Amino acid sequence: MVHLRSRRRLALAVPVVLSLTASLGFLPAAASAASDTPSAVTSADAPTVPYVVNTRADHRTVESVKKAIAAAGGSVVYAYEKIGVIVVQSANPDFGKQIRAVRGVQSAGATRTAPLTAAGTTDEGAAQPLSAKEAAKVSGTAAAGQEPLENEQWDLRAIGADQAARINPGSRKVTVAVIDNGVDDTHPDLAPNFSAAQSASCVGGKADTTYGAWRPAKPEHYHGTHVAGEIAAARNDIGVAGVAPNVKVAGITVADPVSELYFPESVVCAFVFAADHGVEITNNSYYVDPWLYNCMDDPDQRAIVDAVNRAQLYAQKKGTLNFASAGNSNHDLDSDAIVDDSSPDDTTPVPRTIDPHECFDVPTQLPGVVTVSATGVQNLKSYYSSYGEGVIDIAAPGGDRLYQIPDTPSKNGRILSTMPNNAYGYLQGTSMASPHAAGVAALLKSTHPWATPAQLQALLKAQADNPGCPDSYDQNGDGTQDAVCEGGKRVNGFYGFGIVNALRAVK
Repeated sequence: MVHLRSRRRLALAVPVVLSLTASLGFLPAAASAASDTPSAVTSADAPTVPYVVNTRADHRTVESVKKAIAAAGGSVVYAYEKIGVIVVQSANPDFGKQIRAVRGVQSAGATRTAPLTAAGTTDEGAAQPLSAKEAAKVSGTAAAGQEPLENEQWDLRAIGADQAARINPGSRKVTVAVIDNGVDDTHPDLAPNFSAAQSASCVGGKADTTYGAWRPAKPEHYHGTHVAGEIAAARNDIGVAGVAPNVKVAGITVADPVSELYFPESVVCAFVFAADHGVEITNNSYYVDPWLYNCMDDPDQRAIVDAVNRAQLYAQKKGTLNFASAGNSNHDLDSDAIVDDSSPDDTTPVPRTIDPHECFDVPTQLPGVVTVSATGVQNLKSYYSSYGEGVIDIAAPGGDRLYQIPDTPSKNGRILSTMPNNAYGYLQGTSMASPHAAGVAALLKSTHPWATPAQLQALLKAQADNPGCPDSYDQNGDGTQDAVCEGGKRVNGFYGFGIVNALRAVK
């Protein structure tokens, strides 16, 4: 496939849904909320299910549809009038069918397959905590000018971030929002750079800006805190350093506090909140649950793609560049068919074969989102990282504990970063690759403050180092290629335009 075919097919596959969102960023900025009472069509014993209802983005249409929602037994959680997305709950089992027939409704569907009552993050395997004994040992090897645990951070050296920090550690006028399962802003490596004014909880589809709402619901919800440290852990003689150690970092919680799933209505809220609060860059190290791939021939899944895409396009129009992880299934996102045996992940998965040109990983495969694959210390694609020519935009360190072992004190191929409760730990995954790329973009934005999201993405790609497709990718030595890289030295399916380069970003 030529480089642009996946993006082109996405646009062609959904001409109505995606094309009419292109100008949403120029619409009025005020969102409206409503609390409507469901009609008698709902049963007191019926389970409540969340929906997204997508309409024309004008006040008259939205108000008309809100009345129809109430008549069909729905209750409006929040109406994002500027993008025409209404978050709804209903106990009417026929709500989706009824509301899709309403004039002005362009798509509508349930956002989960279980009533309101397995996580979609893209880290690979369990976290490995760094013990106090190990930390003390590593700290003893730190050289002058290094953070105490920096000798374990092979990832910084791999992209020149350690050298970049001496030239320009990033601007305080740039904020990267971590859309995730919460950020522990009390961590001493994050507190100096944390922006509470640009943080919130969006769980359920409506922003909660109560102080501390952005924090993890439980200590084991460490994912967002780890991601935040990779981006902007301060150089303050404590622990680790981030790729852009002087930029601000915000936390927007979207993960359900119990299931830790990332549902569409929460993600819609997060993109809009980030855009409306002046965030320059968002990091999205997850896929939107409950579907690993959302197929456009299913009305519920189509509505999910439509709603999340409207929100992320709105953010782009407001000047926000969005990054997303490619996934850890080692899937070729440009192949003819992929077996998805994990969806829906909120009830019982039913194996299905999907076409990744018609069924999309959200937000990863949405237009304008920077899709990031993962590499290890040898600058090879990590064994778990998904890939695909024309889909991957850029690559960045995500770790590889099996086949790419660094010459660090611990010989740990994962990524070391911050964890809740003042701790540190190792993780690997495309979840870790995306924040490295977002951090480099933050350095680029610091160097080129007037650059638009499209210009930032172009700079990121132009400055990347592309190792080209490897001659062989038989990682386990069994004589079979574990993945096939297609493309040339400039652009290919493993690395897109190449591995990000922090040093070039500040020069």
